[in-house]
Amino acid sequence: MWIDTHCHFDVAEFDPDREQVAQQAVAVGVEAIAVIAYLADYWPQLLAVCERIKQPTLLPVLGLHPCYIAQHQTEHLEQLEVYLQQNQCIAVGEIGLDTYIADIKQPELYQKQQDFFAAQLDLAKQYTKPVVLHVRKAHADVFKILRQHEFNEGGIIHAFSGGIEEAKMYAKLGFKLGIGGSLTYEQAKRLHNVVAAMPIESLVIETDAPDMIPQPYRNPNAHYTRNSPAYLPSVAIALAQAKNLSLEQLAPILWQNSCQALHLSLQSNGFI
Repeated sequence: MWIDTHCHFDVAEFDPDREQVAQQAVAVGVEAIAVIAYLADYWPQLLAVCERIKQPTLLPVLGLHPCYIAQHQTEHLEQLEVYLQQNQCIAVGEIGLDTYIADIKQPELYQKQQDFFAAQLDLAKQYTKPVVLHVRKAHADVFKILRQHEFNEGGIIHAFSGGIEEAKMYAKLGFKLGIGGSLTYEQAKRLHNVVAAMPIESLVIETDAPDMIPQPYRNPNAHYTRNSPAYLPSVAIALAQAKNLSLEQLAPILWQNSCQALHLSLQSNGFI
């Protein structure tokens, strides 16, 4: 019924009980999870996790995250191309630009961010893969680079944090907006306004697990509560309420949106 379009299911937080969490996700209707990379060192482990767990279907997405730009090397781009040549991933991500974090918006590192973003866009374009974008306080530069590189494979804007005008621009460029646990927060007024303004065909849902815990699962007495792909239905419920749809109406729309965004040929209860 559901596709989690953004989850870091390979990270150490899930090592103790990954199989159990996978079973919990299946039990609530999560049939596929896009497992998103951030550092080249962890790509082999991510692929191994995706291969080992059979249900739900795990969909590998490989890329170099802008927040770790200081650790990325040119040879990592070469490694990414090898994986693309071998068709080892469904999309390129998580890539993009970030000026929210002070350290990585310094001129030298921000230029490196842009260089790696552009290079990964070119690889995605060459191998006809969509991209999963991380964009914080850098929408104008992202739009500029997308246009310069004539990128038309689309993809998903993960954890969309822009305004209505940016949302409309991404939709025109062929992207879906990733909506996660933040939609369950009453104080997330800007996101609620975007969701209200955008057609449901422009949206997909995600958990970003182990981060971005939805409100119903937050523990106010704990410093950190692990998010889970099994919590994806709480995002779907919040979106259904925001768009005045039933879950039965919402599910096939989101399924189609996710398949379109990630270039998937999937059928609920059967993957082709």
